[in-house]
Amino acid sequence: MAVIKVDAIGLKCPQPILKLATKSVEMKTGDILEISGDCPTFELDIRTWCGRLNKTVISVKEESGAKICQIQF
Repeated sequence: MAVIKVDAIGLKCPQPILKLATKSVEMKTGDILEISGDCPTFELDIRTWCGRLNKTVISVKEESGAKICQIQF
């Protein structure tokens, strides 16, 4: 199991989701992708993407004005 980090801070919708989608093709079952972003719709966009692709959001935390989401693959 690997933990892959993606920084999407400073990017606006839809760029964080595009970065997530690009990185997701490299992920294996059991891997965790941790993506951080500060776009106002970031958390909602992540949850929507995960719902559509049957991925699990394991945690969302706020740190220094950004949200950090962990997604289980």
